Amino acid sequence: MKPYDLIICGGGMVGAALAAALGNSPLRIAVIDLHKPKQRWPKASWGIRTCAITRASQHILENIGAWQYMALRRIHPYSDMHVWDSTGSGAVHFSAADVGEPNLGHIVENRVIQAALLKRLKELSNVDIICPARISALAWGDELVTVTLENGTKLSASLLVGADGRDSWVRNQAGIATRGWEYDQTAVITVVKTARHHRDTAWQRFTPEGPVAFLPLEEGYSSVVWSVDPRHAEVLLSLDDATFMVELGQAFEHALGEITELFERGAFPLRLQHAVSYVKPRLALVGDAAHAIHPLAGQGVNLGLADAASLAEVIFNALEEKKDIGSFMVLRHYERWRKSDNIVMMAAMDGFKRLFGSRAAPLRWGRNIGLTLTNILPPVKKTLIHHAMGVSGHLPRLARGIPCRQGSSAR
Repeated sequence: MKPYDLIICGGGMVGAALAAALGNSPLRIAVIDLHKPKQRWPKASWGIRTCAITRASQHILENIGAWQYMALRRIHPYSDMHVWDSTGSGAVHFSAADVGEPNLGHIVENRVIQAALLKRLKELSNVDIICPARISALAWGDELVTVTLENGTKLSASLLVGADGRDSWVRNQAGIATRGWEYDQTAVITVVKTARHHRDTAWQRFTPEGPVAFLPLEEGYSSVVWSVDPRHAEVLLSLDDATFMVELGQAFEHALGEITELFERGAFPLRLQHAVSYVKPRLALVGDAAHAIHPLAGQGVNLGLADAASLAEVIFNALEEKKDIGSFMVLRHYERWRKSDNIVMMAAMDGFKRLFGSRAAPLRWGRNIGLTLTNILPPVKKTLIHHAMGVSGHLPRLARGIPCRQGSSAR
């Protein structure tokens, strides 16, 4: 039996961020993951899974010592957002200049974030990375949770964190139910180059079938997230490159001219899902294990990073007050904090999806008027920009650029 204070099941972006946030602390931490993340890839290649990292998430990644390694690879700031409705003339343009900021956020490949976090974790003496490894059994006790790996190794800890995605094995083993629904939509993803430069702007066109987004990357490339009917997605994935580029260009109204280059394609089904509870004694859920939302505003990873930063802050507060970090009363602080914020964001994204996906004439008229009014009302635009940047609301210290506690910062 190898003793730890904290075991994190899932070494993806959110689980690794939590471990890094708790680095340089007295806690002994184990991060268990099924897969070993890639650290190298061909320079000319692109990872087709990307994130729109908000300013708040940037602060978190800076504070935990990962941002510097991301910057050494490839990150791209975007200064503007342009959104329009395919069924009318409504459009809105957001600019960082409207709020006196240099940018609204950054578009980053998932693999870049993952590799940077792994590099950071390897620098931390209090973190053990156990991968590839699979958990075969969990046993809950009054004071400890015991984890058994497939190879027979046993680990114990005061707290187990499920960071193992929306099909979380840990959540299922703990008997925590989820609520939600399938969207009957699939996100088709790829990276393209267009005849005209994206001008560091995130472009999104809403269609009745679903939104199509072009997110700016380096050298004029764009990350594409195209939400369509699952049957349409199957057709799109089966097309040859030339035909697919024509279809995509038409869906995007050729806003950046013809598509001239295309990388590999992928797809994943979309759903709204929310865990009934985030915590139990000796257990906490973070990221997609706790919630999954529609990607139309790119907020999924940002919510997960906020979970990690908030849980780290709750844990540090418990340590300073000499409380048991796995006790239900301590973990309830985390649940109350994050659950309400996540519900608001999930409801907003679901509402946008339904509003812009409707073909009803009154809703089409209303949303086009709404986009037009938003575009000409500076106070409304500024409020929405601050929300999009993640700098409003009850933010954890790391998201405000403040270490959780003295000595816990990577800087």
